[in-house]
Formats: sequence, structure tokens, C-alpha cells
Amino acid sequence: MRTLVTGASGYVGAALAARLAEEGHAVRGFARSAERVAAAGPELDELALGDVTTGAGLEAALDGIDVAYYLIHSMEGAIDGTFADRERRSAEAFAASAAAAGLRRVVYLGGIVPADAPLSRHLGSRLAVESALLAGVPEGVALRASIVIGARSRSFRFLVRLIERMPVMALPAWRENRTAPIDGRDVLAFLARAATVPADGIRGSWDIGGPDVMTYAAMITRISDAMMIRRPALELGFALTPLASVVAAAIAGEDPALISPLMESLEHDLLPRDDTAAKAFGVHLHSFDAAVERALREWERTEELAAR
Repeated sequence: MRTLVTGASGYVGAALAARLAEEGHAVRGFARSAERVAAAGPELDELALGDVTTGAGLEAALDGIDVAYYLIHSMEGAIDGTFADRERRSAEAFAASAAAAGLRRVVYLGGIVPADAPLSRHLGSRLAVESALLAGVPEGVALRASIVIGARSRSFRFLVRLIERMPVMALPAWRENRTAPIDGRDVLAFLARAATVPADGIRGSWDIGGPDVMTYAAMITRISDAMMIRRPALELGFALTPLASVVAAAIAGEDPALISPLMESLEHDLLPRDDTAAKAFGVHLHSFDAAVERALREWERTEELAAR
């Protein structure tokens, strides 16, 4: 299978490229910077440079491709909310180029959406991208995940840094909302299988989550336990997400433009609509605790973690 991995310098893109290569697929990466791809270290047969926001390089990148992975997100640097328009236009440009190239299958990794609640900027943008991609090709596949547990996952790293650096964990009102975090290994398995499963079985959108459903407060406690850190909790009766996200981003050393829309998404349950995806894609799901322990061990190979 000839595959194209966009966002090849990112956490998921680099890891997926290696996984696809291991399974015998030809892998072409697509990114804006050869230097960033080299730093991420993915295994690529070739690299196409371009910019999906302008369409530059897309025609050459898609030439001869059987399956393309769309793993591009652009929240950073747009705290005013303009990232949503940019993401939608980029997805539309990619879908048009894919259709022109005669590509049948595009695989997208987006976010789980709440069942009966308004969409945050982050999740609304993910859904708009998904819609554009699925409309552009006949065998589009969208995988929706919540928090991905992995050593290079930005959301997981954000939580770990907060636990390390806050002597008291201030937990806003959304602490009792629930989600189903998923092991990064399982996300890669879903993505890799999406290249080869017959279209009749997987066309459309799928919610993918881990086997453990928990509140955000419980998730933070279990990560703290794995890190062997005890933090007293201060339970707040309000959210104040705009202010809290700026403070939390500063503590964790993250970009507020990334953290603010992510924290907005925590204000409702983010649970899979059903549990059919694992069987349909043939993926064995790892437990939350196993995912956290593996992610922390992998992290420690290059960086020291507090109390570990």
C-alpha cells in the first residue's frame, strides 16, 4: 500500500509512519519543514514538502497514493479563535486535491464530540474538518478520540507537568465530567488498520476510546499515583476556563492558544457513542494504567520526571 502521512513531524504522524513501514507499506511524508521531520525521526521512503493551508505541494504529494492520512491541526498561534477557519479551509483544499488525484481513502484523526452539548471551538473545528474530508472522497474514515496517553502526546504531557509543578491541584467544576482516554499504541493500531480494512466495514466516523471510563479528577489522581506524587485537591465550584487555561498553560510551559480550546472541551462528558470500533478494526485495547505506565517509562528515557 502506498501511503501519505501528513503532519509527519508530529507525535502521531511520526509514530504512524514507523508503524506503516514496519507493516510493509510504502510511506511518503508531507510537511512544511524537512528539519522538523528529521528531528521527529519518522521512517519515510520519501518526503514531500508543502503547505496544506495554501495547497502548495499537494498535487505532487498525492500522486500515486492509495491511502492518505490527514493529521494536521493548527490551533497554536491563534488564541483569537481564527484557527477554526484556517483548519476548515485547509481540509477543504486537501479534500479537493485528493479528489482531483482520484484518491479513494483519506483517514482523519479528530476528537470525540459531546452527545447533547454545544461544541467547543476545538471540537467544532475538528468536526468541520471531518465533514470536509469525508465529503471529498468515497472511502473517508474519521477516528474520534479524546485524550491520547503517550510520552509525546501534548494533552498527556500537559497533565503530567501540572501534577509535577502544582503543590495543590485546583480542580474546576468540570472535574466530574467523564471521558475514556486511549493508549497511543491503540490509536496507532486503529490508524494502521484503517488503511486495509474493506471500505464497506469502516467508511464514516468512529469513536475510539480506551476500556476505562473515568472522571477527569480520577484520571489526574491515577496519573499522580503512577508518578508516586501525592497532591491535595482543591475542588472549585466554577470553571473560569479562559483565565484558568492561561494560568495552567504558564505553569505547564505550554502555548495558551493550544490549552485554551482544549480546556473548553472538558466542560462536558466526552464519551464514545458505542464500543463497536475495536471489533470492527480488530484492535485490542490497553488499560488506562498500562498506558500511563508505558508513557511515563518512555518519557523517562529522555527526560527526568519528578519522584520517579
